[in-house]
Amino acid sequence: MKTVSGFVCVLLAAGVVAGCGVAPADPTKGARVVDVVASANQWGDVVRQIGGRHADVASIVSSPDQDPHLYTSSPRDAARLARANLVVLNGLGYDDWAHKLLGAQPSSQRQVLTISDALKPTGSNPHLWYGVPRLPDAARAIADALAAQDPKDAAYFRANAARFIESLQPLLHTVAAIESRHPGAPVAYTERVPGYLVDAAGLHTETPPGFARAIESGTEPGPGDAQRMDDLVSKRRIDALLYNAQAVTPVTKRLRALAARSGVPVVPVTETLPRGLTFQQWQIDQARALLTALASR
Repeated sequence: MKTVSGFVCVLLAAGVVAGCGVAPADPTKGARVVDVVASANQWGDVVRQIGGRHADVASIVSSPDQDPHLYTSSPRDAARLARANLVVLNGLGYDDWAHKLLGAQPSSQRQVLTISDALKPTGSNPHLWYGVPRLPDAARAIADALAAQDPKDAAYFRANAARFIESLQPLLHTVAAIESRHPGAPVAYTERVPGYLVDAAGLHTETPPGFARAIESGTEPGPGDAQRMDDLVSKRRIDALLYNAQAVTPVTKRLRALAARSGVPVVPVTETLPRGLTFQQWQIDQARALLTALASR
């Protein structure tokens, strides 16, 4: 992932960043609206649903055409973060650029919720929003963070979180159906984006770890890892290929074409929330696509 290095300091010294020195507004006054900035829109949409009318939510990384791992921050991002009452980050290195911006503009009036700190995953995979069984815990952490900023509406936030958790039932049922109908089925992914979903569904990941790490970091996989992935697909040793449609490289495009020729179902997944969908719609569409792909083998 690209970092901001000295970029923030230069802008701050030059007074270029709009909003520098602007303290977050008091969210307990007036209409009681918490100003929230999420590093990426997958968590931003969850915050929007839980915050409701008492939260104004902006998401920085939201383009479906952008690889979040290669995101470069801007002065506008710094200004947004400077004015936020609550900042929601993913953690595990996914949004280090935001940590750097926040470190350059400290404020005792700003709260930062890092989802990885709330969930405490055992691994290093940063794509926590695919961890279906832990989504209720994330929702509760978000409700608690909003309530800390606006205590008068704590019951409202927690009721919205309960509704959000209830709305996850179709997704949880689909994941359970994958596990019961296709226990231990072998699959591969072009990078670790759907890793937690694969684990929750009881599937077996065949992807060479070095291949996934290379694609995620924007580098070429080693020849050995590339050949092992080719063999998995061409010899039909996997029942589905989960393909990150948001971070496409010549290597992954070639692998997808190989899967099509070899009769291996391809399930597209994305890192950020596509336009026009809620978080729940997005996740259940992908889980159902995976269930359908596995059933076709």
